[in-house]
Amino acid sequence: MKKSALAVIGFFVLVYIVPLGMRPLTLPDETRYAEIPREMLVSGDWVVPYLDGLRYFEKPVMGYWFNAAAMFLFGQNSFAVRLPSALATGGSALLLFLFVRKFGGGFSAGISTAAVFLTTMEVFGVGCFNVLDGLFSMFLTGAMVFFFFAHKEKQPGKKIGFLSVFGVFCGLAFLTKGFLAFAIPVITIVPFMIWERRWQELFRICWVPLLAAFLIALPWSVIIHQREPNFWHYFFWVQHIKRFMSDHAQHSQPFYYFIPLLFLGGLPWTVFVPAAFSGLRETALKDSFLRFAFCWLLFPFLFLSASRGKLGTYILPCFQPLVILITAGLLLYLKKETKWVTIGAYFLAGVTGSCAVGLILNQVLPVPLGWKLFEPGEIWKLVFVFLGAVTWTVFLVSAAETSGVKQKLIWFCFGPLLLMLSSEAAMPERFKYGLVPGEFLLRHANRISPDTTLVSDNYLVSQVCWFYKRSDVCLLDTPGELEYGISRAPEKNRLFTLDQFRELVAKPSRRITLIILEKRFRHMDQLPQPAFMDRDRGFVFAQFYEDP
Repeated sequence: MKKSALAVIGFFVLVYIVPLGMRPLTLPDETRYAEIPREMLVSGDWVVPYLDGLRYFEKPVMGYWFNAAAMFLFGQNSFAVRLPSALATGGSALLLFLFVRKFGGGFSAGISTAAVFLTTMEVFGVGCFNVLDGLFSMFLTGAMVFFFFAHKEKQPGKKIGFLSVFGVFCGLAFLTKGFLAFAIPVITIVPFMIWERRWQELFRICWVPLLAAFLIALPWSVIIHQREPNFWHYFFWVQHIKRFMSDHAQHSQPFYYFIPLLFLGGLPWTVFVPAAFSGLRETALKDSFLRFAFCWLLFPFLFLSASRGKLGTYILPCFQPLVILITAGLLLYLKKETKWVTIGAYFLAGVTGSCAVGLILNQVLPVPLGWKLFEPGEIWKLVFVFLGAVTWTVFLVSAAETSGVKQKLIWFCFGPLLLMLSSEAAMPERFKYGLVPGEFLLRHANRISPDTTLVSDNYLVSQVCWFYKRSDVCLLDTPGELEYGISRAPEKNRLFTLDQFRELVAKPSRRITLIILEKRFRHMDQLPQPAFMDRDRGFVFAQFYEDP
């Protein structure tokens, strides 16, 4: 047991923590969720979120607080801003371990569930990326787990304690991402309690978690209302109701959008769904633990799918119950037979082996340079990715041929280790095109002085603020998600139309720097010739000033 726990902990540290600083911050999310807490640290204002010195009310503050704390401890770098997301993933794995160990089959089932969770592709992708979804998902996991602890507890004192912790986690989730923190537990718990024929109990127990959540969320909620009376109207109406219901919602996607994402994000484990389904079928979901996991997966998935606004990360809270059900079903199935597991393992081995061969053929065959994944100077990256794919293939074949259940799971879980470990450092440069301007911006840092007017578009503005440590960057043409902040900015010259910008740079009174995507710059006609300009990797750095 100790060896298994140490192996999973070592896997987590090696894959999720060690590589965090190897990859530059990417547009637009990572620097947005780094810049807001950086401005908190600089200003000392821990109540009102600002981006580029403008009010930014799309999220509450808990996620920013965690990122700011990491930056305070480890500096303003990519490792620090990604650390809370990685630790939140580890926290979710730990909560799943405790949950399954208690109610789903003991230590072996618990450690297997944690290992499956950490090797799921969506979990890995979000866990190594600076967004708030990992932290939000961890708080929701804590809420669900401690509700079920309360549900199974007979002693009144302990039951109240578990319900209180359930409410605390809901309050923390609310301070991270808003009202979904209450919607997802409710739409899971109510059908589950009806299924359990204990729905009357909801009216007796709901007051304890409500009070706990209220006490956690109240202080900041009151202070932000006093400081910014319009916050709750904007946050609730625009960021929740309109995003959920409007035909013109931000990131609008069809109802079925999350279906393929759940399968693809659940790889490699979703190829074993037939085996898991076979294992669970005989239980008929009579066990309340499996019933709860099923409700936790189904109803939030339908609710999130009903929303008009969708992003791939929004579905993350559904992966915890998905992993519980897949792992439980696999363990039950493998006690009887291995047919579908073997088929799934060989199918995956065929995919990973084909990818390994395809990588080599892509590099050695005389295909156009634009079709090659890796540039000539990136052969070492190719080698790492190739070895990762080959190692995974070998481990999958070994898992298929091994008879022991424990041995199979070990091969399955540790197969993608090398590929996951190398994915951060070995990412091809062509995948970074137009996404990571950090090196490009720092190359010209000596051209930026405190009195330089910086102008960017809403897509690049967080990167410009982050790398130049500025919170006064002007916006060009459209404010995007900064529209609310711009409309309430005391300075009226933070947003330029294209015509206004042409007039500004025609006779500049000071050095004006435009930083923009190259594809947008190509369509900006009638601009005067910049005094200095650099183009690289999809970005343009142009300066306009009068020669002395």
